[in-house]
Amino acid sequence: MEYKRILLKLSGEVLAGEKGSGIDFDKTLEFAREIKEGVELGAEIAIVVGGGNFWRGKSNEYMDRATSDYIGMMGTVMNALALGDAFKQIDVPVRVQTGVEMRQIAEFYIKDRAIRHLEKGRVVIFGCGTGSPFFSTDTASALRAAEINADVLIKATKVDGVYDKDPKKYDDAVKIEEITYLEVLNKKLNVMDTTATSLCMDNNIPIIVFDINKNGNLLKVVEGEKIGTTVTVYNK
Repeated sequence: MEYKRILLKLSGEVLAGEKGSGIDFDKTLEFAREIKEGVELGAEIAIVVGGGNFWRGKSNEYMDRATSDYIGMMGTVMNALALGDAFKQIDVPVRVQTGVEMRQIAEFYIKDRAIRHLEKGRVVIFGCGTGSPFFSTDTASALRAAEINADVLIKATKVDGVYDKDPKKYDDAVKIEEITYLEVLNKKLNVMDTTATSLCMDNNIPIIVFDINKNGNLLKVVEGEKIGTTVTVYNK
């Protein structure tokens, strides 16, 4: 096993499946089964979920940005609870922690408690992003990865890696298998936002971007198989 402790970033969009918005519970259950395979292999898996299937804070021009971001945080909690329920249905021990205190719904995020859950074989799902407005769930993923001493940050997307240009728009787009943090920042590639990328660079946390919709991909990453795109300090 290549990576023992993993921070997995799941966007809200992937939980929506083909529906495009809301939660596709069959798809969510499918992801939970994929993650269960990694847990059974011995990996410690923490998850940050986005909320874009319900709300996008910074794209709402009619509302105060902070208020809009707080609404987005509630969307991440809905996703976290739904994913947590999926794990319970397949007998995977799970805890949901939130960056904003909501005692009747989930645990408040405490780093040492999260690490203890992971050490006991529980999946930990982080909702509410960082708990503060103006920070994306990408940044929350990088922050939580650093806090729990994750070996890798895995970003699950709908595409099979990072390209030099948008593959949906350009037929000649080339997939990049390995790239450095600085190249990502300088070329403004759509891997994660600049704050998240810089945080991973500062803490030497590799980022792997891969297609979550292809069955078995997550297990391949855990086992060290080279798929998707890897972002590190230097190219090998």
